[in-house]
Amino acid sequence: MAFSSFSICWVPPLSARLRLGRACFTSLAPNVVQVSAHRIIKGPCYPCELEALLYVRQHTTIPVPRVHRTYPASDGRIYIEMELVKGVSLAELWLQTGLADDAKTAIMADLHDAVAQLRSLPPPAQQDMVASASTQAGVSDGRIGPETYGPFASHDTFHTFLRGGIPLASTQKTYGDAVFQAHARHYKTHFTHADLVPRNIIIRNDRIAAIVDWGFAGWYPEYWEYTKIHFDAFVRPDWYKAVKEAIPPYDAELAAERALWQQYDEPGVARR
Repeated sequence: MAFSSFSICWVPPLSARLRLGRACFTSLAPNVVQVSAHRIIKGPCYPCELEALLYVRQHTTIPVPRVHRTYPASDGRIYIEMELVKGVSLAELWLQTGLADDAKTAIMADLHDAVAQLRSLPPPAQQDMVASASTQAGVSDGRIGPETYGPFASHDTFHTFLRGGIPLASTQKTYGDAVFQAHARHYKTHFTHADLVPRNIIIRNDRIAAIVDWGFAGWYPEYWEYTKIHFDAFVRPDWYKAVKEAIPPYDAELAAERALWQQYDEPGVARR
């Protein structure tokens, strides 16, 4: 898959820009530094985040930050200089200040459209793989662990990895029927943000101004978007009710995932 290019020109050293940004602007996140009125530098990030940003921007109308340039990190990761999108996180609005019902309706309609666009993207030729946007690299996902994993040649291989190598035939005994049933099913592959939680949705004028933090994005089984939304500490039941109405629900798969979440500290390291 080809991705759009972005301008490359001389700029001051990364270390100088980060140091100046930290001195001049309020911290946005541990790995995000504002470096001007309109730009941030995020990193270090795995290259799959850059792949996702460029791929989604090129192939959809979903609002995502514009990438300006990248800097290499010493460990193979990168720093991404991108647009600072003005607005307020949906987490802050929904949890702290509240939202009118009509604003919630408009925002969830935008979310429905964004997920529908992601799910309409043509899957890889190897249709049940789990991989980055380009399909040439693995994925990074906090649900899976701190590193990158894969790419996985099939959903079965991915599911076996999630089970810590336990064969499907032994799954009921180890994890229960919910995991066995979910992992025995066939799924379509869809492009997935994989962290579509309120803190990553930027709101301006009661509409979605940007969806940010594409570090976990890639090609996954069709249920992954829905289950990953629940892998979060956001504690408003009305948010999850709205999600269920906005995007395709997979409650059986969510039950399976929750069973796995309870059993594993990290994939491959089952609690005994």
